[in-house]
Amino acid sequence: MGGGQKFEHLLVILPFESPNAIFDRIRRNHPYIKITFYQLAFTDTPWKGRFEVPREIFQDATFLITLSALPPSPQDCPNLELIHFTSAGTNHIANSPIYTNTTIPLTTSSGIHGPQIAEWVLMTMLTSSHHYALLHKWQNDHRWGQEDKSGIGLLRNLHDKVGQRLGVLGYGSIGRQVGNVAKAMGMDVIAYTARPRTTPESKHDTGFIVPHTGDPEGKIPSAWYSGTDKRDLHHFLAQDIDHLLVSVPLTKETTHLLGEEEFKILSKRNAFVTNISRGPIIDQPALISALKAFDDYTSPMADGGGEFSVAPEADLKADTSIPGIRGAALDVTDPEPLPKDDPLWDAPNCIVTPHISGLGSAYVDRCFQVFEVNLDRREKGERLINVVDRERGY
Repeated sequence: MGGGQKFEHLLVILPFESPNAIFDRIRRNHPYIKITFYQLAFTDTPWKGRFEVPREIFQDATFLITLSALPPSPQDCPNLELIHFTSAGTNHIANSPIYTNTTIPLTTSSGIHGPQIAEWVLMTMLTSSHHYALLHKWQNDHRWGQEDKSGIGLLRNLHDKVGQRLGVLGYGSIGRQVGNVAKAMGMDVIAYTARPRTTPESKHDTGFIVPHTGDPEGKIPSAWYSGTDKRDLHHFLAQDIDHLLVSVPLTKETTHLLGEEEFKILSKRNAFVTNISRGPIIDQPALISALKAFDDYTSPMADGGGEFSVAPEADLKADTSIPGIRGAALDVTDPEPLPKDDPLWDAPNCIVTPHISGLGSAYVDRCFQVFEVNLDRREKGERLINVVDRERGY
């Protein structure tokens, strides 16, 4: 801070109950900070909220922690020096006056989501490959499924993940933790980033890291790819990918990054596609078409057909001309909420969940941990972590 301690005001506006234990921790470590809390629900115009926070409350705020609610205009927050978001990205407030018309530093909670989202990614990946829907149906039917020859055939022909290749499109904190877990399962991991990572230092994770997670030094990928144009992306997608994780931020450049052409490339291995980033990154009709193409071709290959039929992986590896992708797991859609009549609900071999992969009991505490790290760094005159580059959009 410099010049001795001065009292500063932390304003917290969030859509959940006051985290009093966390506030007590902040007061112990930073006794010069006054804390004000408002509970405000999320809306379609996210930086406004369901009711207006009194304009005067922003006037003397030094710091703001928020999911989305922001001051109505730059004139309403003359003393604001830092805004910390409890989300991993800021695309939802990118049109707000505070984002577009100020230089107030913005930080995100990127880095906190890795553990729980990685578990969701592996859960859905294994749910699909181990035909859990079939197993659950057997249990619900009180049926010992050994007599189901078609179902047992699927299970006998499934492949474990050893030797399969995970392509991580966007090797940030989430991608690194998924890569960490996938590597432990015996998978090969390759990474794609917008900027080249040609030196050991450039591969380091410089953001917030949950202890004992991720890939801090960037040593897990067997190969790194990079670029910002379609040619570079297609080169990466052509690397015999069995599972593709989509974990790039949503920007103008990444909107519909994956479409018909990209799914055609991924059909070389009939890849399984997982999206935990944002729905518009994928051209949803193109995804549905790719899923249907695979299902239409392979359904007759599964003995007996039926609700849970899909060709055994052994058959797929023997036939490299099978179109489409084998399945998808989507925690994000376009739009959200997904309308009840949207065809994505009924797309074959597709798991859809309502943007919940990052939820967990540690979520709130970890959000504040990022802010507290930056409080300490600010006092020491050090560079902040997780700062948003407004030009890049993340």
